[in-house]
Amino acid sequence: MSDRADRDGPAKPEHEFRRLGPLWQGVLVLGMVIALFMSAYQVFNLGRYTGYVPIENQYYYAVVAVLLPLAYIVFPVSGRPGWDRLAWYDVVLFLASFGVFAFLAVSADRIVEEGWEFSAPDLMQWTGLAACLLALEATRRAGGLVVTAIIVMFAIYPLFAGSLPGVLEGSSESLGDTAAFYALSTEALIGIPIRAFAGLVLGFLVFGVALQHTGAGTFFINLAFASLGHVRGGPAKVAIFASGLMGSLSGSVISNVITTGSVTIPAMKRNGFAPHVAGGVEACASTGGVLMPPIMGATAFIMATYLDVPYRDVMVAAVIPSLLYFFALFMQIDGYAARTEMRGMDRADLPSIRDTLKEGWHYVAVFVLLIYFLVVLQLESQAPFYATALLISINQFHRRHRWNMQRFVAFLIGVAKLFAELAAILAGIGLIVGALAYSGKIGTLAYELLQLAGDSVLLLLLFGALSSFIMGIGVTVTVAYIILAVTLAPALGKSGLDPMGVHMFILYWGMLSYITPPVALGAFAAATLAGADKVRTGFEAMKLGTIIYFVPFFFVLDPGLIMQGPWPNILTVTANAVLGVIVLATGLQGYLYGVGDLRRLGVLQWPLRGLLVVGALAFAMPGNPVVGLGDSHLFAVGCVLTALAAGLGLLLRRMAAVPKA
Repeated sequence: MSDRADRDGPAKPEHEFRRLGPLWQGVLVLGMVIALFMSAYQVFNLGRYTGYVPIENQYYYAVVAVLLPLAYIVFPVSGRPGWDRLAWYDVVLFLASFGVFAFLAVSADRIVEEGWEFSAPDLMQWTGLAACLLALEATRRAGGLVVTAIIVMFAIYPLFAGSLPGVLEGSSESLGDTAAFYALSTEALIGIPIRAFAGLVLGFLVFGVALQHTGAGTFFINLAFASLGHVRGGPAKVAIFASGLMGSLSGSVISNVITTGSVTIPAMKRNGFAPHVAGGVEACASTGGVLMPPIMGATAFIMATYLDVPYRDVMVAAVIPSLLYFFALFMQIDGYAARTEMRGMDRADLPSIRDTLKEGWHYVAVFVLLIYFLVVLQLESQAPFYATALLISINQFHRRHRWNMQRFVAFLIGVAKLFAELAAILAGIGLIVGALAYSGKIGTLAYELLQLAGDSVLLLLLFGALSSFIMGIGVTVTVAYIILAVTLAPALGKSGLDPMGVHMFILYWGMLSYITPPVALGAFAAATLAGADKVRTGFEAMKLGTIIYFVPFFFVLDPGLIMQGPWPNILTVTANAVLGVIVLATGLQGYLYGVGDLRRLGVLQWPLRGLLVVGALAFAMPGNPVVGLGDSHLFAVGCVLTALAAGLGLLLRRMAAVPKA
């Protein structure tokens, strides 16, 4: 569930991690264990027993001091051959980053008491500059050059703000003061990204890795085959179910494609799915998994921290949109299988539900425990610790997946690499927020965006969608979200839109780059497994995932779809959206239930499918002053257009069936 895992894979394939000897593997694991102990110390408030409770910034500095240096031993300075060996300068940077952030942790009390973030002595200014440079190099190694270049562009803004034109103009600050603010305030290096990471994400990262190392992926795939493999288009529906479950727990798109896709894509191809369709299905299912609660990737935790709400609220808000997405994908696959007369798999070739649950019941138990702690007890920071402890304990009584020392060490190293990667990336990303906060540009940019949109909410939303998508192409989803959360979100919030809906809107549109050419990372990864053309697979994924382009507009215009507001409205808008999804799937796939395959009508299919798509959007679109129509009017439009398409389809099918005289 790394952020690059939010781009999200593991960010780097295994061969790009440095191969470490026993000594440095030990250092890696030691750093991870110390960070995990510090997290548990905070989460479970163990200070009440020891009498020592660190202040918040001291805890964040300590986490960074332990984990960020690991990036220098985990990631080589360059991906070129020959750079994999641990060099003397890697060790120097490792020690320097530990020393600098440990010094900041020791100085945490004085930083707060004496207000050094705005009036730091010379020593702390130089220390701040060193911290920033070390964090940027760690970010470059873990996150790549593009992400680092964007961070640097923002980070140096306060130095030149006085020389920039128009809305970008501000007061220029000195290098020392700027570096001190970045390092000593809680707005930059230890800002929202690191606070979310140290407060919430650490425990869920351990849980996600534990799932992978205890065989949860195999269980979810077998359960999906046992439940849906026999129905028409079964292997594709299996991909939805398995990738949705695994992705909801791992929070990673690319690793989700690789894990479940290696099984589901060959099964889809054997069942008759074209390679590019099989790849598109898996890419969409894996992308949707990251949007499905309970674990939605690092960005969702940062969103909760930014909005200052419990993570449970983000999780609840994501339920209906994610279910709509998967339902739309399911209906499109069903339409595809129906019009191609595709059968399911032979039951004799499928595992039984009973045997599958008997083999992996403990995964269900752990899942239920996690939900119980998150939703009922509202112990979100403690939940993954309890769930992981239960999972590992039960796993040791499981003959097939029981860990020996080698497996246990592999688990620890996997967690340590993920910790190092995220700590490095998120510390660097914090500089983006720090630059805008220090220069005071957040409010100014929001005002300018409102002026540019001419107070048009729809225009502002379109601008936000385009911005989110473009940024999602070039950088990780977390980077895109952070930038837009501090620039675009305030403007949308001032337009009267629900804050949770606005932030979910940005998250959804930032995720679209996984299935949308020219980048389509998820689709391209699936195309490789499917042996299909990458661009064709990308466009197929784009068609299959069409609903995701519209759902964010639906829930930002009516928060009922994110469970905000009275229950009658929530149920009404959800029912309308479900109806719209069904009709949309028929229009996109060209198969109308009760009418049949519209593609047999030749060129006449297109106006009918167009009517169905427009009718579907009328059903699903919530009534809103921005739209100009109420719920009842939109529902009536949807009924008329859908009925017209169905009537004309039946008439044309009958006319085509009448033999010529």
